[in-house]
Amino acid sequence: MKNTPNSNRLHIGIFGKTNSGKSSLLNAITEQNISIVSDIEGTTTDSVTKAMEFLPFGPVLFIDTAGLEDNTPLGRLRVKKSLEELKRTDFALLVMDATKIDMAFYKDQEIQFRKYNIPFQLILNKSDLLTDETRSTIKKIFPKSIFVSTKDRSSILNLKNEILKEIQKETEEPKLLGDLVSYNGKVLMVVPVDSEAPKGRLILPQVQVIRECLDHGIKSYVVRDTELESALEDIKNIDLVVTDSQAFKNVDKILNNRAKLTSFSILFARQKGDLEDLVRGVKKLKSLNHGDRILIAETCTHNTSHEDIGRVKIPKLVRNYCGKEIEFDFMGGKDFPEDLSKYSLVIHCGACMINKKLMQSRIDESMSLNVPITNYGLVIAEVTGILDKSLEIFK
Repeated sequence: MKNTPNSNRLHIGIFGKTNSGKSSLLNAITEQNISIVSDIEGTTTDSVTKAMEFLPFGPVLFIDTAGLEDNTPLGRLRVKKSLEELKRTDFALLVMDATKIDMAFYKDQEIQFRKYNIPFQLILNKSDLLTDETRSTIKKIFPKSIFVSTKDRSSILNLKNEILKEIQKETEEPKLLGDLVSYNGKVLMVVPVDSEAPKGRLILPQVQVIRECLDHGIKSYVVRDTELESALEDIKNIDLVVTDSQAFKNVDKILNNRAKLTSFSILFARQKGDLEDLVRGVKKLKSLNHGDRILIAETCTHNTSHEDIGRVKIPKLVRNYCGKEIEFDFMGGKDFPEDLSKYSLVIHCGACMINKKLMQSRIDESMSLNVPITNYGLVIAEVTGILDKSLEIFK
């Protein structure tokens, strides 16, 4: 993998009314024709993303959204989808046509950004159409706004510099294990190869853990579970063993307390969300009742098989553990219910495909309704009786 995964990029959302120049602005910032530009309102119907290196900051993902002021039946659906993008936005650009200032609209969007705790910058577009007097008046109303014209490259360069100043204030995403294992330490990764393993490559969580080991000077070793015993004989003084959650029970048996153990999924639970909340959520398994409904939420989409962890293995493990008839609903990709109240528990995947902001939004939504939420790795650790052991490395 040569490029930074989108889930690890800072997400910059571009929001505003239809025909305010959002798409033109994205094209100007990236210096590419990413979004279709037209004088016809509502040209952007779905979010358009562009990953780029925003130097000297680093990797970012721009999200160009559909207009937020469209009262047609289809338009309302587009607005709803645009507002959904707030949940994964780390920093927002609110674009307003400088010739059509709408204070009520600005206030409404300011409330939305505060709701999701999103820092934002007001961009007053089409400033080339303003008189000096009008510009001065507007600046008094919005002193921190930035005037731009997509026809004026110098104003775009100034905007990019201002964006850089703001996003550099954002905190770095938590580490996976760079703060758990010291420099020159040893991490042994156990990667079973089954029918769901992608042919000829590793899955994203495995790649990211390997890369973090390299970044922090940690020695990493990768083996299948079938070679784990001999690897333990070859490699002495291992600081941490990280396994695929599905092999937890077998790996724990082979390891026999010779090193600390956790899973890729639990590492991501800590990086992408609040690990303590997710650990509390898994305790709900002990008090489930007949007829309770569980949501299985997965952020990537793929063909399912008889070995699928989310749709096959997790439900089977939970039913066997509880001894109850539990109902399951499944959602994949960016879909997530607006109303979680009918669920007794949400079991989420490791979230390697989404950013921390979106995962934390989902945790917050669940917690606000008193619906416990946990993830795949924690569930498997709990039902196999090794949850406490899998969390020792974090204490």
